[in-house]
Amino acid sequence: MSAENATPDRADGFNPPTRKPSWKMIGPGMVVAATGVGAGDLVATLIAGSKFGYTLLWAAVIGCIVKIALAEATGRWHLATGRTIFDGWRSLGPWTTVYFAIYVVIWGFVYGATAMSSSALPLQALFPEVMPLKVWAIITGLIGLLFVWTNRYAIVEKIMMVFVGVMFVVVVYVAVRVSPDLGNAFAGLLPTLPAGSMIYTLGLIGGVGGTITMAAYGYWINAKGWTDSGWMKMMRLDNRVAYATTGIFVIAMLIVGAEMLHSSQMALASGDKGLLDLDKVLEKRFGEFTAKLFLIGFFSASFSSLVGVWHGVSLMFADFVERIRAARVGASDAGALEVARGDRERSAPFRGYLLWLTFPPMALLWLDEPFGLVIAYGVLGAFFMPFLATTLVWLLNTSRTPREWRNGWISNTLLITSGVLFLVLCIEELRDLPW
Repeated sequence: MSAENATPDRADGFNPPTRKPSWKMIGPGMVVAATGVGAGDLVATLIAGSKFGYTLLWAAVIGCIVKIALAEATGRWHLATGRTIFDGWRSLGPWTTVYFAIYVVIWGFVYGATAMSSSALPLQALFPEVMPLKVWAIITGLIGLLFVWTNRYAIVEKIMMVFVGVMFVVVVYVAVRVSPDLGNAFAGLLPTLPAGSMIYTLGLIGGVGGTITMAAYGYWINAKGWTDSGWMKMMRLDNRVAYATTGIFVIAMLIVGAEMLHSSQMALASGDKGLLDLDKVLEKRFGEFTAKLFLIGFFSASFSSLVGVWHGVSLMFADFVERIRAARVGASDAGALEVARGDRERSAPFRGYLLWLTFPPMALLWLDEPFGLVIAYGVLGAFFMPFLATTLVWLLNTSRTPREWRNGWISNTLLITSGVLFLVLCIEELRDLPW
């Protein structure tokens, strides 16, 4: 998705050797995909399937392509320039630093409670008499904190790959059990817009797997040891395999919604609790084993998002603090980057943000409706993906990026299209708020 190969745009004329892509090295893409797909995305996909059957299947496919383009652009920036995405944002002006500082603090506070509650729901359903939902939520948050605090990226990647495997096997298994209508499924690949489907279509294209964690992809590939443009082919293989897996996962959820809910016109509860409704339907139709298996998949989707955010966004925050400190003392970009790559997962900013994600949000577990924070979270969350798409177009079409790795027309088209799409979703998010 980059421009054609050209003469190296490096001051020393040196190009790093190209590493041969290997399936054995796939990992960071799976981490970002698993982190981005949470319980809320599963419910949104199920609802789309329950309302419109297979009609919007094409939107799920396009959504997968959009995410590949965004993640590829983020990874390409890190590998081509040797700079982090936050370093790139800083080069666009101080407004990006102000935006990110406000966003990451408020978003982390509210997301922490959301992630813990989402992970607790399937556990309470699996073990209803053991302890209250709030206690389960606190336990999942503490386990996520302890795991990320004591392990480095390599171990985080391994556990996330396990979660991806469980999610994938469970959801595809359930999709096969409901006996999909393959004729209607293939027909759903033809773009159509039934009446009242616009918002669901936009949600399928833009919502599944699209969060701040997409910006963390570059940090994860650096943590993997991919630090220069010689890893570009490996990064692209990693990214495409991960989002192809996510696409199959989303299509499987749409099939479940179309086959089990659309025909019976059953409505799911809003939010993550909608998955508990599906659990009851599965138990009635296929028995307790399938229902329990689905709850395990539900937990894998929720807890993988928690672990991914605890690690990935903490890396971003640590980089943010390091860059601010470097600017204050007048350190060079190269020096700041060297410090950042040294031991970021053990740094005070990394661990400080881990604590921020875990302990303050626990207070929200006792509030039925944290109204003001939910509004702030919705507004800032809606603005992040247009911000990411727009800044990537800006960074990857200018002299900030070596000429060889600047955007080609395919990447520009996909990024601009996704930026417009996310802007529309942002406006809809604002319109839905109870002003």
